[in-house]
Amino acid sequence: MSKGMVKVRLVFVDDGDYHDETIAIPAAALGRHERLIDCLREDPDVLGRVFVDVDRLLIASVQED
Repeated sequence: MSKGMVKVRLVFVDDGDYHDETIAIPAAALGRHERLIDCLREDPDVLGRVFVDVDRLLIASVQED
């Protein structure tokens, strides 16, 4: 993982099927929000890197190295 990036594990559900992904977001973006979900939904640095379908998102958690 490059310096200044944080791994985030996302679990999605779609018609009873579960799918997980691990993404990397800037640590600075995470620091600008009180909740991880707000960071994923609102931060321009995150939105410029990934699209997160929050309607199907079940779990989002920061992964420790």
